[in-house]
Amino acid sequence: MNRWLILACMLSCWTWSAAPGAAQGRVATVDLTRVFDNYWKTKEAEATLKKRGAELEQEHKSMIEELRKHNEEYQRLLASATDQAVSDEERERRKQSAEAKLKQMRELQESIAQYERQARATIEEQRNRMRNNLLSEIRTVIQSRAKSAGYALVIDISADSARNTPIVLYHSGDNDITQAVLDQLNLNAPGAAAAPSTRR
Repeated sequence: MNRWLILACMLSCWTWSAAPGAAQGRVATVDLTRVFDNYWKTKEAEATLKKRGAELEQEHKSMIEELRKHNEEYQRLLASATDQAVSDEERERRKQSAEAKLKQMRELQESIAQYERQARATIEEQRNRMRNNLLSEIRTVIQSRAKSAGYALVIDISADSARNTPIVLYHSGDNDITQAVLDQLNLNAPGAAAAPSTRR
C-alpha cells in the first residue's frame, strides 16, 4: 500500500479519536512479525517444510551418486578404448560403449538440473501456500478482536516501507493487541499451553 495513503489513514483515525464521542476512531497496533513467528502453526509448517526439503535433498543425493558411478564407468570405458593390446575392432566397440555412456551421463545431468528446478519450485509453492493460509488465520483473529474492541484501524508496527525503513516511527504501546492475538491463536496449541504472556 502507498505509504502516503497509510499516513493519511493514520491521521484520519487520530483525528476521529480526538473528536468528542468518536469511539469508533480508535487505533490499535500489532507486531505481525512477532505474531507470525510465534504462532504454533507457523512452527508446525516450518517443520513440515524442513521434512519435505530433506526428502527432496535425499533424492537429489541419490541422483548425484548415480551420476558419479556413470562417470567412473565412462572413464573406465574411455581408457579401455585406447588399449593397444586389443584389436582395432574391440577398441572401436569400447569407444562406442564410452560414447553411449557419455550420452547417458548428459541425459542424467539434464534430469538432475530439471529435478533441482522442480524441487525449488515445489518448496517455494508449498511455503507460499502455508504462509498465505497462516496470515489469513491471523488476520481473522486480528479483525475479530479489533471489531469487538471498537478499533477502526490496526497498524502493523513491524512493517517496513519500500525503502526498508520503518513505517511506524513511534507508538506508545497503548492499545497494542499483539499478545492478546498470540494468546488466542495459541489457545489450542497441541501439547503444552501457550507460552506465558510477555506483554510489552
